[in-house]
Amino acid sequence: MNHIPFNKPFIAGKELFYIAQAVIENRHTAGDGPFTKKCQQWLEERLGCKKALLTHSCTAALEMAAMLAGIQPGDEVIMPSFTFVSTANAFVLRGGVPVFVDVHPDTLNIDESLIEAAVTAKTRAVIPVHYAGVPCRMDAIMEIAGRRGIVVIEDAAQALLSQYRDQCVGVHGQMICLSFHETKNIISGEGGALLINDPGVIERAEIIREKGTNRSQYFRGQVDKYTWVDVGSSYLPSDILAAFLYAQMENAEQIITKRNLIFDLYREGLRPLADAGRIRLPSVMEDCRCNGHLFYILTQSLNERTELINFLVQREIYAVFHYVPLHTSPAGRRFGRIHGSLKVTEAVSDCLLRLPLYYEMTPEDVRRVVSAIEDFYHQR
Repeated sequence: MNHIPFNKPFIAGKELFYIAQAVIENRHTAGDGPFTKKCQQWLEERLGCKKALLTHSCTAALEMAAMLAGIQPGDEVIMPSFTFVSTANAFVLRGGVPVFVDVHPDTLNIDESLIEAAVTAKTRAVIPVHYAGVPCRMDAIMEIAGRRGIVVIEDAAQALLSQYRDQCVGVHGQMICLSFHETKNIISGEGGALLINDPGVIERAEIIREKGTNRSQYFRGQVDKYTWVDVGSSYLPSDILAAFLYAQMENAEQIITKRNLIFDLYREGLRPLADAGRIRLPSVMEDCRCNGHLFYILTQSLNERTELINFLVQREIYAVFHYVPLHTSPAGRRFGRIHGSLKVTEAVSDCLLRLPLYYEMTPEDVRRVVSAIEDFYHQR
């Protein structure tokens, strides 16, 4: 019996052909080559953002966003604790203080009703994280942020091509950060992008991304030489990675459709266990379109989840838990602070189990995972 991994990188189209083209025909393998520009144009046209800049990771995009937001030592940034470390680390690197608030029990996204009470005179930004590709309630978040004069930076690492009220994630916040890591829907191994909707920071974003130089202006003929003009770092990905990524973008709808099919098969197959109260399933709001990024179940306890993981391993099925809440981590306690109770976050982190979901997964693979989970609960 073949094992079912949690994730598997894949080829969707012309990835290898485009890599060869980048090297042999274009003779450009460093950053900001022809394929980088094609990827950026695709993002701008497909998502409707004003400017897209490829980066070597979503972490890099978040770090750029922190600089563009002007985060200074002591500035506070509101975010969920149930997220990846990069969401907080990017702002801590600038001296910012993460302020952790709880999440909704259904979507596991930041509870927007808790944001305003967490705002202080030091609050500079709020970071909605679109968990599992399910968009946050952006209308409410943008209204609060606009009224309180704070920047919205969306961590959309998992949410490419998800939609909130018929608009793609990428048009709401001042800045949006994407990931193309091999565990995401559209991949390039490593990679990310910063989407910008605030025209006032686009020029500085190009400078920060180019090591603090005005090199982009030089190549556009706006200056006769380029030099060091601001802080920055090397945030450009290789055009080889962009070549791989562009082939994935050409097949984006096909990829999303396939992942949503797998998502729906899981939900249909596991519905009887959920109806019986044995597990909980993901929730997607009616006015949202999910991109099928991941499928999880919520068990009744940490011990039950651990037993289920081990049971699946015996069947050569590899499922994984997700985040340890940042506010409980050593660095989270050191650099951040908690606003209110985080009881939902703490309960979810002990019980959430991510099931295998990847592009080449077959309906038979899904049925095998569902059958194994059914067997586990029938034996309890």
